Amino acid sequence: MDKKMKVWIGIAVVIVIGLVAVLGVKIYNKTHKAEEIAVEKQEEPVEEEPVEKEKSNIKIFSGNSRPIAFMIDNNVNAQPQASLNKAYLVYEILVEGGETRLMALFKGLDVSKEDVTVGPIRSARHYFIDYALENDAIYAHLGQSPQAESYIKNFNVADINGQIYDTGKARTSKSLYWREKAKKAPHNAYTSIKSIQEICQKQNYKTTSNKKSVLNYVAEEVNLDRPNAKVANSITIPYGTNHSVKYVYNEQAGRYTRYSKGKKQTDEATGEDVTTKNIIISFIKNTTLDDGEGKGRQELSNFTNADGYYITNGKAVRITCKKQFVGGQTEYVDENGNEINVNDGNTWINICPIDAKLIFE
Repeated sequence: MDKKMKVWIGIAVVIVIGLVAVLGVKIYNKTHKAEEIAVEKQEEPVEEEPVEKEKSNIKIFSGNSRPIAFMIDNNVNAQPQASLNKAYLVYEILVEGGETRLMALFKGLDVSKEDVTVGPIRSARHYFIDYALENDAIYAHLGQSPQAESYIKNFNVADINGQIYDTGKARTSKSLYWREKAKKAPHNAYTSIKSIQEICQKQNYKTTSNKKSVLNYVAEEVNLDRPNAKVANSITIPYGTNHSVKYVYNEQAGRYTRYSKGKKQTDEATGEDVTTKNIIISFIKNTTLDDGEGKGRQELSNFTNADGYYITNGKAVRITCKKQFVGGQTEYVDENGNEINVNDGNTWINICPIDAKLIFE
C-alpha cells in the first residue's frame, strides 16, 4: 500500500468516526429531551373537567320517589287544611266564583310508621294538570270538570279520582278516601299518602321519577340584596273581591307566615302556622269559559312568558315565568335571562290575575 492510499484511508476513518460521534450526540440529545418532556408532563398539574355542583345536599327535593299532587279545597268552610306544611311545593290558582284552589305536592315522605292525612280534597281543573305534569306527579283529586276529564284522557295523566274510592263516611282502617264529621260536604273529603300509594300499586302507576326539580334549589342561602330588590316583609295578593292572600315575614325564623281571607292559616294536622321559605308570584291571564254550563269555570293562559316575583328573606325581585307547552317545565329566570337560584325550603307558587295589584310593605 502506497503512502497516498494510506492518507485516503486515514481521512475516511476520521470521517466515519466524526459521523458516528455526531449521530451519537443527536441520539443522546433526543433521548434526553424526551426524558425532560416526560418529567415536565409528570410535574404539570392535570386540569380537571368542570363538574356540575352536586345537588345531593338539597333537603327539600331529593331521592327518586315520584311526587304526588293533591287538589285541595281552599273555601273558608274547608279551612284549616291538613298537612300543607309537609308539602314541598304548593300552587294556588283562581277557580270559579272568585275562589282559589290549592295543589300541594309531596315527595319522599316515610309513611311506614305514621301516615300523612291530606285534605279536604276537591275536583280537578285542567290548568292545574299542566303543573302536575311538569313535576311528573301522580294527580289525586275527587271529581273533575269536563275540561279536566279531557286533559286526563288526552295527556295520559296518572290520575286518581277519589269518587271511585270515597266511602262517604268516617274513616275506617280500610278507607282510601273518607269524610270528616267536623266539616260539611263538599268540604270534608280526605285521603292520605299511604292510601294513594296503595292505589298506585293497584293501577300499576310508576312510583319513581328521575325528572329534575322545576325549581333550581341551592344549598347556599339566597339573599336578594341587590339594588333592584323590593322590601317584602309583607305581601298582599288580591285574587278578587272574595279572596286575598297575605304573607308576613318572620325575620327570626327566616320564613313567611300565610294569611287567607284575613285570617292566619294553620295546619289542621299539627295546629302550627302555615309557613313557607319561598314565594313565587306569576301574573297569568284568566278568562271565564263559555262551556254552556254557566258555572263560571276558568281558563288560564299558561303557555306564555309571564311577569312575576321571587320572594325570600324579606326581599322580592322581578322574574319571568316561561312555560311553552303541556308537560314542559316552567323556567323561572331573572331580568338577565338566567335561571334563578331558590332557597332550599318549601315554596308557594301563587298564580294570580294579570291585573292583580300587589301590596309590598
